[in-house]
Amino acid sequence: MSQPLLEATGISHSFDYLLFSDIHFSIASRQSAAIVGRSGSGKSTLLHIFSTFLQPNKGEVTLLEHDLYTLNNEEIEALRRYDVGIIFQFHYLFKGMSALENISVATMLSGEEIDNAILKKLQIDHLMAHKTSELSGGEQQRVSIARVLSKKPRIIFADEPTGNLDKETAELVMDVLTAYIKEHEAALVLVTHDETMAERCDAVYRLEEKMLKEVV
Repeated sequence: MSQPLLEATGISHSFDYLLFSDIHFSIASRQSAAIVGRSGSGKSTLLHIFSTFLQPNKGEVTLLEHDLYTLNNEEIEALRRYDVGIIFQFHYLFKGMSALENISVATMLSGEEIDNAILKKLQIDHLMAHKTSELSGGEQQRVSIARVLSKKPRIIFADEPTGNLDKETAELVMDVLTAYIKEHEAALVLVTHDETMAERCDAVYRLEEKMLKEVV
């Protein structure tokens, strides 16, 4: 079996109360995993721990063979710039810029070129000259996803990426994400409330009662 791209062991975290405890998780290249659970269970917090943004109270995270929370800020920023893709429910595009300019920002920082095939797969290739204000919410979300994928990340963390999309567009987005990880030997960790989208992944985990359990 290939070396995991992400391996988390003994993860526990709390704010004013214990959110979850002793969580173990791993994912290898060409794999996808969904994490489901009720609102407030800690799904997004766990994703932030996996993806460089929050150090857990206890436990270790190995991301792309790095002991993640022993890295300095510059090393973590390098991971985010070149190897880690983050997709949020809200697009966070730069206002006043075109769709193409928004995507170009990420590719310039990562040293990659814009992948026209990804634009076509997401059905936004004809929108590149449009300002973000001229795009629908679904179009803006697909531009933000193209911005992430165009920098060729080795692992993608997606927090409710289809939460504001209609069913047809959500299916399209999942098609593109799952195809990407197979083609580029990457991995996808998806947090979602949508059980249908979760079932598109190779494995489904449920976060409940402060524990993460794989759904059989």
